[in-house]
Amino acid sequence: MALTLIAAPAAPGGAWAAPSFHDWAAVVAAGDDHSAHAGELTEAFDNARRAIAAALVRKGFARAHIRQFSVRPERYPEADPVRVGPAAIFAGLRDLAIRAPGGCLIYLTSHGAPQGAIAGEGLLTPRRLAALVDRACPARPTVVVVSACFSGVFVPALAGPDRMVLTAARRDRSSFGCGEGDTYPFFDGCVLETLPRARDFIDLAPKVRACVERRERIEHMRPPSEPQASVGAALRLNLPAFSDGPG
Repeated sequence: MALTLIAAPAAPGGAWAAPSFHDWAAVVAAGDDHSAHAGELTEAFDNARRAIAAALVRKGFARAHIRQFSVRPERYPEADPVRVGPAAIFAGLRDLAIRAPGGCLIYLTSHGAPQGAIAGEGLLTPRRLAALVDRACPARPTVVVVSACFSGVFVPALAGPDRMVLTAARRDRSSFGCGEGDTYPFFDGCVLETLPRARDFIDLAPKVRACVERRERIEHMRPPSEPQASVGAALRLNLPAFSDGPG
């Protein structure tokens, strides 16, 4: 099959404009606020939500095109998050994607189960998240990051030519770092640690995996979570590189 490459529009002055994340829609959601131990509350997921959103701005996303979600939005007025839930995530992403048609990013950090990930009072299943993305972001490059136990279960439903899916664990493994004393889940902490050195999301994936493997080894966490990544062929051609500076 022949491959047709479409040139990007020229920038002012005759220079060619490289694709960027400035016109991408992004939702960053903390899906739970309970720790993995005895139901105590934890700030780990909301800490990650807040830090990931700020890091995305530093890497070229427009602040106005990022919407945050939390189980307890009233506790974080500085970020003005929306109360998290599958329907709220869909509505937020759909509205942002109208204003920012370049592509979509969904980043969810939460507890997970073999059936899906917790998003507030609802369970976000792989099938439901795939339908959400199909409706809110049709025919555009999309990156989905799910930081949760068993999150590899999302890969088959979401994988596609114009998609990248990055998860914190295999479909049959737990991930770590969501106790009441943790600042960030291990996976989210590694995203934050390695993002400054990554060229793009594709380059980020192996860096995050190596970071997670190192931390699990140091802290004797078993069995290893084994973060997963799926990258579509079309997305490889169209994914922007990260930039540095205010969004």
